[in-house]
Amino acid sequence: MLDDIIKERRKKLDALRTAGIDPYPARVPRSFEIAYALEHFEELVLAAKNVSFAGRLKSLRDQGKIIFADIADETGKIQVVLKDENLKDIEFWRSVLDLGDFVSVTGLLFTTKRGEKSVEAMEIRMAGKSLLPLPDNWAGLADEDVRLRKRYLDLIATAELRELFRKKMIFWETFRNALKKEGFLEVELPVMENLPGGAEAEPFKTHHNALDTDFYLRISLELPLKKLLVGGFDKVFEIGRVFRNEGIDREHLQDYTALEFYWAYRDYNDVMALTEKMYKEVIQKTCGTMVTMRDGREIDWSKKWEKVDYVAMFKKENQGLDPVSADRDELFVRAKDLGLAPEKNAGRGRLIDLIFKKTVRGKLIEPCFLVDPPVAIEPLAKRKPENPDVVERFQIVAGGTELGKGFSELNDPLDQRARFEEQMKLREAGDAEAQHLDEDFIEALEYGMPPAGGFGVSERLFAVLMDRPIRETIFFPLMRPKK
Repeated sequence: MLDDIIKERRKKLDALRTAGIDPYPARVPRSFEIAYALEHFEELVLAAKNVSFAGRLKSLRDQGKIIFADIADETGKIQVVLKDENLKDIEFWRSVLDLGDFVSVTGLLFTTKRGEKSVEAMEIRMAGKSLLPLPDNWAGLADEDVRLRKRYLDLIATAELRELFRKKMIFWETFRNALKKEGFLEVELPVMENLPGGAEAEPFKTHHNALDTDFYLRISLELPLKKLLVGGFDKVFEIGRVFRNEGIDREHLQDYTALEFYWAYRDYNDVMALTEKMYKEVIQKTCGTMVTMRDGREIDWSKKWEKVDYVAMFKKENQGLDPVSADRDELFVRAKDLGLAPEKNAGRGRLIDLIFKKTVRGKLIEPCFLVDPPVAIEPLAKRKPENPDVVERFQIVAGGTELGKGFSELNDPLDQRARFEEQMKLREAGDAEAQHLDEDFIEALEYGMPPAGGFGVSERLFAVLMDRPIRETIFFPLMRPKK
């Protein structure tokens, strides 16, 4: 059946070329977007001048001497009326047009007896012949695999999806404008690094032919941005792509967009105040409301966000087990009792994090700042002066998931080296996600870095606001090739 349709469309393509018509011209007439015409319809009708539209044929209704069609561009849809009295070659166009074709139509605007804004065509041109049929009634797009592999079809079919990506532009642009308003400088830093750093994640590796050297795709934006603080900048940020060679689930991707900023002479309290203000602005502008849904649960972002103590919550939900003082064996047993599958060589930090995610995080639905976790789980944050067993770190948690993380940044090169050395012990024991000892970064700290607050957020936040799996909020997610 499909083969027959394709053969028929190729015949129509040949007919166009035989008639001397280029089915794929470099340009066609277009006066303005359809939305502009609909908005200024009355004044354009009064002007009584021909106007041109270009777009995809979304419907064809042949009624003999008259053909009604709908064409759509990115901004909207308008009805086209093709009459034999206006188009001497209407029979030819009747024989070559298909749904999905891109066309340009020139004519006069008018309103039909039914009150529909329309254009009476005086000329029609082919703008791009479609050789494959669009999914019939979009039924094929019910298959998630088809939707994600052929995202362009999903976009053709679903106005809501196109609107989602417009919202995503607003999401990032609002963050960008908010930081620039605060005096931050936007920078662009390399994607390839000698050593991956700034997060606990397994990297992707690539080879640079000209330098004959292996490099890693960055897993975080953090360390180069901190070097800029060493270099004399006080407020810097980047919005860029990062890459982590980890599993796929509702909240994780292997390549995604993240924002990180670093702010000299400030600490995590200042960063919390700024991020709450920014998030509320971003959410209002992106969603048009301060109340969103996630997995059937309502999240109200408008209230003052509470601070939740990490250690206290951990102890409360784990029978008094103290993540600061518990040894590795105690944590390992607790993880096993919870039905988790910790790796044999998992360190204290990894075990604390596993247990926390299982017992605590899913219960934090309303937006909050989760503060002051044990030093074992955060190698890049400054210790709390009054309690050096915990660090000045916060996570923004809502809907049971982490939606941003910030610290008072560690700027003591000796402490940083000691923590990297602990991470290297974990790597040597088999933890592929533990951080590397980055001599270049430590050397930068040895030249002196001012006290600073830092923060990072990824597009997971956008997915949560849209109440969708994160793969559905990017245009072309990576998929296993079809055999």
